[in-house]
Amino acid sequence: MASTNDLKNGMTLDIDGQLWTVVEFQHVKPGKGPAFVRTKLKQVLTGKVVDKTFNAGVKVEIAILEKREMNFLYKEGEDFVFMDNKTFDQMNISAAVVGEASDYMLENTEAIVAIHENNPLYIELPASVVLTITYTEPGLQGDRSSGGTKPATVETGIEIQVPLFIKQDEKVLVDTRDGSYQGRAN
Repeated sequence: MASTNDLKNGMTLDIDGQLWTVVEFQHVKPGKGPAFVRTKLKQVLTGKVVDKTFNAGVKVEIAILEKREMNFLYKEGEDFVFMDNKTFDQMNISAAVVGEASDYMLENTEAIVAIHENNPLYIELPASVVLTITYTEPGLQGDRSSGGTKPATVETGIEIQVPLFIKQDEKVLVDTRDGSYQGRAN
């Protein structure tokens, strides 16, 4: 238990059995009446953001999230199998928890898995990953980087937009937050 006076950005709270991350907070001391803490909270599982006000000094339950560096090994049915980099323990994580991160994961992809009470909550991937273009229309002579874009399918199966000069079997950097092309990979 901690007081609302101890809140910090990024802290995870357990409110009524649900996990919420503090996005921002503000201590308010009005001229009249008691002090209070105005917060913006993001639900860990759904991403829903709400505004909540607490009286100053009220006790709140802090949830301890353990973030482990893990390697994605393989897919087993609907589950994804990850291995802890320190203990070498394997953990099956459901497709619902992995979510859109699966669009950017190849075998042996490094990821950070957030765990609360031995339950995986979400997956954090690096900001960008290297993927190989498996199919794209050939570019035309004279296509340069200042031109337009064309669709390309990468090895995980998703389609991204790439510049016209990118060819099939090239390795490219893809942003894992929005799926955008970042450049050629070395």
